[in-house]
Amino acid sequence: MKIFALRTIAARTCIESHAPAEQEFLRNVHLTNRTETLVRVVHLRWNCDAASRKTICNGSWMLAGFRALRYDVFISGSHRFINTMEDIPMRPEALGYVGISTKDVADWRTYATRHLGMQLVDKSQKSVAFRMDDRKQRLVVDEDGGKGITLFGWEAADAAALDTLAAQLEQAKVKVARGSRALAEERRVKDLIVFNDPLGTRTEIFHGAEIASDPFKPGRNISGFRTGPLGLGHVVKTVERIDEVVAFYQNVLGFGLSDYYDRPFKARFFHVNPRHHSLAFVETGKTDTHHMMVELYSFDDVGQGLDLALAEEGRLAVTLGRHAGDYMTSFYTNTPSEFIVEYGWGGQVIDPDTWQPFERTEGPSIWGHERSWLSPEKREEARRLRIKNAEEGVRRPVQVIEGNYNRMPGVCPWWDSIHKAQKTGS
Repeated sequence: MKIFALRTIAARTCIESHAPAEQEFLRNVHLTNRTETLVRVVHLRWNCDAASRKTICNGSWMLAGFRALRYDVFISGSHRFINTMEDIPMRPEALGYVGISTKDVADWRTYATRHLGMQLVDKSQKSVAFRMDDRKQRLVVDEDGGKGITLFGWEAADAAALDTLAAQLEQAKVKVARGSRALAEERRVKDLIVFNDPLGTRTEIFHGAEIASDPFKPGRNISGFRTGPLGLGHVVKTVERIDEVVAFYQNVLGFGLSDYYDRPFKARFFHVNPRHHSLAFVETGKTDTHHMMVELYSFDDVGQGLDLALAEEGRLAVTLGRHAGDYMTSFYTNTPSEFIVEYGWGGQVIDPDTWQPFERTEGPSIWGHERSWLSPEKREEARRLRIKNAEEGVRRPVQVIEGNYNRMPGVCPWWDSIHKAQKTGS
């Protein structure tokens, strides 16, 4: 019998069905509440994908991993539910900054300002930083002969949260070092911890990012980046085996699964705040940086960025398209560090407290996003998925914020009939 200590939160009213393997697993699991009363689990709402459920039902899931799931349990006899959200490990609040390696920092000075619209902050001959908002820096680029994103800086709410995250990592046998005063000053933060994730990537968690005294001045004429509590954007890594790294970020750092798909490639998307995903992993057979996404306030910023990219031979990496997961309309460009940057607008936000992950069957994109980096076979498979979306009329609402849209006057009988049919399900 397995024992887990959980907190009773509230009553629920729904019971979901389970596959036979899951039912067998549930019959062998017991929970104990804070009064040490043993209760019988007869219901569980999984917060993981089918592959993870299979791992659990095979009995090989570790205690820490099980506790990291978000689920409800129905207590036999009392008809109460336990919500274990408070037992999920504390997570960082946002992606605060990234560190990038390059062979020539001068190329980044041109690319980040002219194409992305970031503000250059001179640091030294071999290192530059870039602003995206009121923070003193969001990107740090070092001319060390390398490539890709080599450093992740995740933001904690405060000093207490930073200490809790350090304790979680140490409990999971992860070697954690406290950042020096000199490193904190270099990162423009109050305090930080440093460790390596399972991929060997240097990872920092910090609190107290410094705010610049002067306003953000974009490198080209853009409306600005959508950052704030959502963080600088998101990063996607390619990995050899996706399950190993996913377990770390879910179970140790508390990242929430947003959605996932297995065609035309295996991908998992994770959130730490209302941004649909701040981190994602794609299984390709090798570990590398795939892309970083930055989101703009204006759709026209994206269109004008596309014009700039098309004017340079070899700059465009992925054509304009719209994602099926975060609904982002975007294109991708090649960077001087052998990864790509997604330049997007209109990403959806979610409620991390109530969001339920699901398998995305539409593939990566509703339309567009012809991916030159895919093999011919995978590119054809992705194209077939998009054509299927077109045949089935897959649509997703446009995501807007106050101030960047005008409601059109007048009526359209055709559109009104479509909207009414969608509401009634006819």
